[in-house]
Amino acid sequence: MNISADQLFKILGDLTRLRVLLLLSREGELCVCELTHALDEIQPKISRHLALLREAGVVLDRRQGQWIYYRLNPMLPAWARAVLSATIDGVEQQIPFRDDLGALAGMANRPGGACCT
Repeated sequence: MNISADQLFKILGDLTRLRVLLLLSREGELCVCELTHALDEIQPKISRHLALLREAGVVLDRRQGQWIYYRLNPMLPAWARAVLSATIDGVEQQIPFRDDLGALAGMANRPGGACCT
């Protein structure tokens, strides 16, 4: 996996992608419905950003039935993981990131319920 610095910083420069990455880093793996709920965005917008993250190699996906789950790519270079971690640690208590975490925590029907079955 070889991501360039300019690719990573372009990814982090978009608020929606940064919000998605924060949630993935804190939760481990999420489906699109969880991300749309937490970010209060429409599914096509979230899916478009996830596709960009996947194409850049920042996230990986896996299919389970009709649902796709996303997680951070564990093969990201150490420098990229460090930048991502420092960024997330710096913003997670700010709005909208804090609110995203709260919305996800309060989501009814998380995977295994009506959300993803």
